[in-house]
Amino acid sequence: MGLRRRTALVAVTVVATPLVVGGCTTDRKPVARPAEQVVPSPEVTLTPADLSRNVPLSAEVVPLVTGGEITAVRLVDDTGTLVRAEPREDGSAWVPTVPLRPQRTYTAAVTATADSGRTTTRTTTFTTAAPSTKPQVTSTLHLADKQTYGTAMPVTIGFDPPVARAARADVQRRLFVTTNPPQPGAWSWVDDGSQVSYRAPDFWRPGTTISVRAGLAGLPIGRSHTGDADRTATSRIGRQVALEIDNATKQMRVLRDGKLIRRIPVSLGKRSTPTSSGKMVIMEKHQYTTFDTRGEPNGGYVVDVEDAQRLTWGGEFIHGAPWSVSDQGHRNVSHGCTNISAANADWLMGVTQVGDLVTVTGTEVRLESGNGWTAWNTSWGQFVKGSALPVPPDLRPARARALAGGVPTPGPSASDG
Repeated sequence: MGLRRRTALVAVTVVATPLVVGGCTTDRKPVARPAEQVVPSPEVTLTPADLSRNVPLSAEVVPLVTGGEITAVRLVDDTGTLVRAEPREDGSAWVPTVPLRPQRTYTAAVTATADSGRTTTRTTTFTTAAPSTKPQVTSTLHLADKQTYGTAMPVTIGFDPPVARAARADVQRRLFVTTNPPQPGAWSWVDDGSQVSYRAPDFWRPGTTISVRAGLAGLPIGRSHTGDADRTATSRIGRQVALEIDNATKQMRVLRDGKLIRRIPVSLGKRSTPTSSGKMVIMEKHQYTTFDTRGEPNGGYVVDVEDAQRLTWGGEFIHGAPWSVSDQGHRNVSHGCTNISAANADWLMGVTQVGDLVTVTGTEVRLESGNGWTAWNTSWGQFVKGSALPVPPDLRPARARALAGGVPTPGPSASDG
């Protein structure tokens, strides 16, 4: 990928000198030769500058080219070992596919070629910094490698401590997502900077492969912190499943590829501990787990449950609750979870995937941003406002149609009014 080319042609004019000849000749006017044009070679400037020291481990090779486009980039370490690098989508930089190592010397050679065929190769040699003594921001990539996820699965990364607003653009530039087939999306931060999520305007198409890299190792994050690690994962999107839970009817509708396959009676959170309304995503699935709420507000109990599927960080699950079967479909008695029968819970575990969309409506409270993977709990217009970098204006939902495989496009959630 080349940068916009500005080719300057420098004209050099050679003026013919009159020829003086003796004897009987008539005067002749000098004949002017055609002007000759010198086609310049491309100009290339590189960052990091040559002989730079204390370069961050997250450094990228940034070429500025005039009068041509980049045709080759080669990066080697001080042993001559090739370091693979890939161009950014806009061609503005070449990014090493693995973190650079501390206190090592690297040499980058960049070749640019003009339309005329002339080439220029520039090199820069730089040395990376020693390991930083600054505290690290711990990052957690909530996408495992070689898994199958639901069509609403956002790429979510958590940060501890949260990333300050002024540093979010630098962090976001080091977050890379590719999909096959291509389905571009955008990143969006929760207000406190503890989480950033990536999704497309519409749900993922079944069969899509998602590859993620959070290249944060050694990245300066503000003045006081650095990134902790380079994390990668590649996984696949499976069939489309969605759950719709209505407090008014006390029923759950289970849909696969847009078709209703079962209705399940539910008991939601009682008035003192209500279930959240909103669009959430199944985060975890446990055949057996223990809820221990001692020390929490409105808690104080310990109970073993089966077939539990997490919806929020705050502890809202869908799970088997044989003790409340007589209430399911009629009244709310839980501490915020969605209670269903043991048989229905066992069946549902075989149908759902992490990343399936769960929509709850009609309860007393709304889902808080960041309480779980809440990337779908807002309109696309609101979602992209959380990006620290510009989002292409033509990236928008295809609301007029359903996606391939029966995947519906998301409408506004309850939080959009």
